Amino acid sequence: MSDSREIICSIALSNLPHIGLVTAKRLYDEVGSATAIFEHRKHITDLIPDATPSLKEALNQCDDAIRLAEKEYEFIEKKHIKAYPMNSSEYPQRLLECNDAPIILFFCGNTDLNCRHVINIVGTRRCTQYGKDICREFIADLQRECPDILIVSGLAYGIDIHAHRAALQNSMSTIGILAHGLDRIYPALHRQTAVKMIEKGGLLTEYLSGTTPEKVNFIRRNRIVAGMSDATIVVESAAHGGALVTAELASSYNRDVFAFPGRITDEFSEGCNKLIARQKATMICNADEFLKTMGWKQESSNAKEDTTQQVLFPQLTPNETAVVDVLRQCDSKQVNQIVVETGLNFHTVSSCLYELEYKGVVMLLGGARYRLILSC
Repeated sequence: MSDSREIICSIALSNLPHIGLVTAKRLYDEVGSATAIFEHRKHITDLIPDATPSLKEALNQCDDAIRLAEKEYEFIEKKHIKAYPMNSSEYPQRLLECNDAPIILFFCGNTDLNCRHVINIVGTRRCTQYGKDICREFIADLQRECPDILIVSGLAYGIDIHAHRAALQNSMSTIGILAHGLDRIYPALHRQTAVKMIEKGGLLTEYLSGTTPEKVNFIRRNRIVAGMSDATIVVESAAHGGALVTAELASSYNRDVFAFPGRITDEFSEGCNKLIARQKATMICNADEFLKTMGWKQESSNAKEDTTQQVLFPQLTPNETAVVDVLRQCDSKQVNQIVVETGLNFHTVSSCLYELEYKGVVMLLGGARYRLILSC
């Protein structure tokens, strides 16, 4: 677990009144830690010259937030819950790219939130047999073709819980993003599945213990579902619903969005069909199509070695070489994947890709995906 003081300060920062998600994230990014923010709260303008009066007032009246944070720290220590502030290496690095990312996350489980491939599968709570069959068959095929995928959803009724259960049945890690604290499971009917997920995946939330599962929390947690994933897959959705919110958020974060089509007369295919028709999602019908589009389709190691040996590159910086080495592993990768696999920050990777594109080493494919040009 991260430093106790940083955890307490991160919890407090998250719960200061009149400071929104974007402001808190910007403040954290500029200062580098919640501890430093509170240590300099009396002179915050030394660190943030343009700090607003409301921000200065909130920091100077932080006693209640600190007390709440200390109480929460006692709870997570007692329950052996992992706490990941934003500067923790175990915090989902993909999520750091999002300007409304949580300052701190709480986790029960045993999987890597920064594993090589992360997807979320979402949809209606009133799914049909068609949606259940898609979850079962799609995830079973993923396991055969590309088993190192972390599957994220929201532990809700319908598509969410069927995606989690299909992942468990196929021995794939799966994470449930909660709209409440880790002192409860909602809905209670999914407790048995949640316990199994802790053994093979886990439960993740930004909410403190005692937080009830209110409607606004479910909408807010969707940004974590979208932001920590490489791709969002909508299985079934009516014309309106939380799955479409997640898809919209994923698009705004420059993530790939996919949707399974359905009959035009089916209520719970209307949302998916509209996403596809409006070119807000790529239509897929099976795992093979998805993996090929993402560039995750496994190839023979011999073929990879043969093509790699043919590549001759111009002189590259160490950071550019790191980016190239990551791109050698697959047909194409998103910027956020490159960030995770190189360990470089987002701005460094973006700068490297710009230079590599200029040098004719990589090619932009759209959707923030880059491919190595093997003939250069």
